[in-house]
Amino acid sequence: MLPLISTVPQTLSPPLSFHFHPFPSSSTPSLSLHIPLKNTLRIRSIDAAQPYDYESHLRTQHLKSQSLKIAILGFGNFGQFLSKTLSRQGHTLLAYSRTDYTDIAKSLGVTFHSNPHDLFESHPEVVILCTSILSTEKVLQTLPFQRLKRSTLIVDVLSVKEFAKNILLKYLPVEFDILCTHPMFGPESGKISWVGLPFVYDKVRIGNEEDRISRVERFLDVFAKEGCRMVEMTCAEHDRYAAGSQFVTHTMGRVLERFGLDSSPINTKGYDTLLDLVENTAGDSFELYYGLFMYNKNALEQLERLDMAFEAIKKELFGKLHHVYRKQLFGNADEGAEERPKVQKLLHNGAPPSADVVKQETS
Repeated sequence: MLPLISTVPQTLSPPLSFHFHPFPSSSTPSLSLHIPLKNTLRIRSIDAAQPYDYESHLRTQHLKSQSLKIAILGFGNFGQFLSKTLSRQGHTLLAYSRTDYTDIAKSLGVTFHSNPHDLFESHPEVVILCTSILSTEKVLQTLPFQRLKRSTLIVDVLSVKEFAKNILLKYLPVEFDILCTHPMFGPESGKISWVGLPFVYDKVRIGNEEDRISRVERFLDVFAKEGCRMVEMTCAEHDRYAAGSQFVTHTMGRVLERFGLDSSPINTKGYDTLLDLVENTAGDSFELYYGLFMYNKNALEQLERLDMAFEAIKKELFGKLHHVYRKQLFGNADEGAEERPKVQKLLHNGAPPSADVVKQETS
């Protein structure tokens, strides 16, 4: 910014002067102002203050263009957990739940509705289903979808995806967009940061219009901005992987909880990990765990494999114990006996060996 330049570099002389007439001839007081013209300032250039910060205005306009009007159905622990981040990113949030969460919603910057009709008449761009696995189908059957815009995006966050995909395709109008997602974290594992945590999604049905494609990307960007590891895969692939990871994790956590793990003064890091596992899984309801088992067709296979693995370990332990008992009973009597290695011979094309072969082997 260029400085103000005066025609006289020295101190202004004489200074500006004001003269009041203490006894004016009229009833109205007069004021005379004498400004020495030779000392008048001339403004060559000035960086005048703007009525608003232009860069801030552009940033605000950009945020508004990226923001979404999002409705959350089911404002329990997980719905409130998501709303904190959505609100912080500048999205407009609405919520509905059978339980009255008006005060909590207000504290989170969320407009709470006690009636789904009122919520849907607000025409949200995105509706997130944060209901439990067991209640989702029943909830879908009662929602007034006719009050929504026909291009609305419906998003689920259930832990089982094929089941979610099938019931959304069954009950939603064909005009609606469907995005199946699974944030593989929750209020406990994601309370500090979402960086590196997996977010799985499947674009089940998205319209071809540019604004609908853009809307899906803006919604996914909510999680990408937080540092989530974005993983796109089909619902079937998700359930296959989740049965071997999420369901097994929950099962082991609940088994150890029933076992009754307690902390001790000599905990190892491995033991602390087990205690953390119990704490994390104990925070989830048994309803969630039952839903993981009931609505993922791969879960039963994993449960059977866990049972077989446990039995195999027991068998191996008892086998070692049998060897110790035998040694105690018979001493070193078996040490001198040379055991022949037993070789299992394959049959020729699945048929038993011929009589000549048997005779050669026995001679």
